[in-house]
Amino acid sequence: MGSRNPQTAAKRAREQALKERRERKRAKKAEAAAERAAAKHEPPGEISDDDRDSPPPASAQESALA
Repeated sequence: MGSRNPQTAAKRAREQALKERRERKRAKKAEAAAERAAAKHEPPGEISDDDRDSPPPASAQESALA
């Protein structure tokens, strides 16, 4: 019986790496889609952590001074 061809092992390794990259890409896309879906269902007017650090609109500051 002959020995295994080293090119075959290299080809299998490349195919496995490609399969793993595709799976990671699919998972990343699924995660992004879930985040978009969650953001889409967030009620408007909710104060998120990002909005708390921003200053209020200029019109609110002017009315507070008057």
